[in-house]
Amino acid sequence: MYKYDKMSKKPLGARIEDELMNYILQTPFEPGERIPNEYELASRFGVGRSTVREAVKGLVSRGILEVRRGSGTYVINTNSVAKDPLGLGKMEDKYKMALDLFEVRLMIEPEIAALACKNASEEELQKLKRLCDETEELYLGGHNHISKDVEFHTCIAQCSKNQVVETLLPVINTAVYTFANLTHRLLKDETLETHRAITDAILKRDSVGARCAMMMHLTYNRQTIMRILEKRDSEKAKRDMREGNKK
Repeated sequence: MYKYDKMSKKPLGARIEDELMNYILQTPFEPGERIPNEYELASRFGVGRSTVREAVKGLVSRGILEVRRGSGTYVINTNSVAKDPLGLGKMEDKYKMALDLFEVRLMIEPEIAALACKNASEEELQKLKRLCDETEELYLGGHNHISKDVEFHTCIAQCSKNQVVETLLPVINTAVYTFANLTHRLLKDETLETHRAITDAILKRDSVGARCAMMMHLTYNRQTIMRILEKRDSEKAKRDMREGNKK
């Protein structure tokens, strides 16, 4: 059984999330491997299954784990822990965090795409096209595409040749992981269409087109999160009303 600092100010779920991450790294588990089930992890860490479930959700939102119905929980990436030095993945309300991230992304990513048109080398342009193709292939094949999606957005940022932009990559990476895990492929067609539009505009060095395509990409994503939130709030209101009528 693991020992953890009970005096820590972190919530128990966040502490177990850290312990689970350490366990994954130290075992070590490789991408594609299944981790022990909820019951085994609860026994290992000396906590309830609901706490383990919360920890797993946290690592899912950070792009470390993937829950596959009827199969188990699998490691999909062991590197993204280093890509979230700001600790954004630990924010409890993932939907609120997703909306806040979109506000920031709308401020900067359209301009990053425009800069990429101006500053990308021919070699970088070919890499961007390849990443767009690979992301699309994974998405259409029903495979996990999140890490490749992150690579795609990272490449655009690197094409900007702006050193400050590269320091902001953890914000963009966390946003991509969070959105993908909250929406579960709801925007397949829109994502593929706007990824291709962004890529085509940058390849043509069309800064206005790249800016507009990136804005459209982010707008589709934000609208989806808004619809999910509205549905969640509506269902909560109905539950509250039913419970109120029972009293």
